[in-house]
Formats: sequence, C-alpha cells, structure tokens
Amino acid sequence: MKINDPQILSALPQLGVERIGGASLAERTSLGIGGTTDLLLVRRRAGLPELIALLTNAGVAYRFLGGGTNLLVKDGELPWLVLQLARNEAEVRLEGNFADVDAAGDLGRTVTFCAKNDLGGMEGLIGVPGSVGGALRMNAGAYGTQIGTYVRQVELYRAAKMRIETLQENEISFEYRHTSFAPDDIMLAVKLELPSKPYREILQGIRICNEKRRSSQPLNQKSAGCIFRNPRGGSAGQMIDELALKGFHVGDARVSDRHANFFVNAGHASCADMLSLIGQVHDRVHAAFGVELEKEVILWTQ
Repeated sequence: MKINDPQILSALPQLGVERIGGASLAERTSLGIGGTTDLLLVRRRAGLPELIALLTNAGVAYRFLGGGTNLLVKDGELPWLVLQLARNEAEVRLEGNFADVDAAGDLGRTVTFCAKNDLGGMEGLIGVPGSVGGALRMNAGAYGTQIGTYVRQVELYRAAKMRIETLQENEISFEYRHTSFAPDDIMLAVKLELPSKPYREILQGIRICNEKRRSSQPLNQKSAGCIFRNPRGGSAGQMIDELALKGFHVGDARVSDRHANFFVNAGHASCADMLSLIGQVHDRVHAAFGVELEKEVILWTQ
C-alpha cells in the first residue's frame, strides 16, 4: 500500500514519523519472506495516538512490526501500511535492580547490557532473536527463563482506548508463550526488576545456553524460530522428528535438519510454500499422534 492522502503525508513530519516508501518486509523479517508496503518509522512515541487516529479516520489499514523474527508475511503488494518504532540510542536505563527498556530495543543486547552491570536472571534469553516488545507480547522464554517473571510495569499504546497507558505487573497475565495484551496493543517500554549476580556467573550461564543453541538450532539459516508451540507435556519438535520429517520441503520452505520445529527458507521460499509446509506437517502430526499443534509463528497472510 502506498500513502497518497495529502493530509496524512503533511502530518507525518509534525508527528515525528518518517515514511519509507515501498519497504520490503522480506528484508525486515528473519524468514526473508514478505511483500512491500509503505513503512512509517515512529520516532516520537507521544505522537502515536494521533498518528493512529489519523490513519483510522482516513480508513487506512495498518499493522505494527516489531523485530520481525516470529512472523510470516504474504507476498506481493501488501494491503496495509506497517508501523514500526525507531530505536533510541539509549535502549536501557538502570537504577539499582531496575532496568527501564525501550520495547524497540534488541533483546540480546538488553540481556548483555544488564549482565555487564551485574544484573542476571535472563541468561536463557540471550539467543532469542527479536525486540524486547516482541518478547513481552509472547512472554518469550528459553531454558527455564521467561521474561514475564521480571516484568514490573509496561508502557503501551492501548488500542481499545486509543491512548498510551502504563500497566503494573498485577494487571498483566503471563503464561506459556501467551500474555493478556490485546493483539492491537503496541508495546512501548518495560520496567524489569532483575536479581543482582556477578557478571562472571552470568557469562558462564550465557555460554552454556549459547552452546546448546549452536548444537541444536539452524542459527545460520533464515527461520522464525519454533513454528509450533509445544503441547502440554510434549514436544512439537520431537513429534515432527519421529515422523522423519526433517528435510521435508515444499519448494524452498524446509523442515530444518537440525531442529524439526524450525522451518527454514532455504533459498527463495514464498509465503505459499511456507504455509503449505506448515499445514502438511500439522496434519501429519495430528494424524499420527492426535495432537492439534498450535502455531507459534504469527501469520500476516490475510
């Protein structure tokens, strides 16, 4: 979609928004799949409610892009604009055991910055790709760690009320790969409370987690992380592996040889290729085990 409305175009600079015409989402997602649209880079977050009101009143559809690491986007010219928060230079601000973090900040860099200041607890998240906001939305976790454990408050644009709000920890529900945030809420910032821990100990934990990832995940290939959530008491990857589906492919969309719950873009996979692969693996697991796997990857395919 291209913005042609002169009222919107003239308002963007005043709202602290940069327009990037014909942005490729294939270049902005870890799967390397996705079409093109105008992207609005939001540099002044206080102007977000006014920007969204402007788009809504003009009947312009939009979607919000975080780090793009857990996302499958349709091909071709997209029927909606994309909004994305610009990253600030100072992504993390520390005060005692509290870390105030911009949602647009990189999760790995945030964990590392806190570790160097003797704040631990999130070692397991060091290799989880994407933004802090994306981690918040899905309560990202790995190796026994979940980000929700450390959240004390979240600043967000609440779409239902069309305003920016700050939620306290007791107003948010964090569960396995799920939170109580509405789908159209936009994370802006989070306050984390982290335990004090010597950097040397944190670094050792980070090294152990990184070694586990290197040995089991296709880190050098285009993927969106785990495609399916693990069912209660089970492992999606193990079931897919038991069906001998590693290497199974539709076009260039392929089940990883390293981790059966990672589907990779092995060349020039289309969105249709990846959707077909996801559907076929889902159906085979259901037929063999009677388990209805739930997708963890977010689909922008409609």
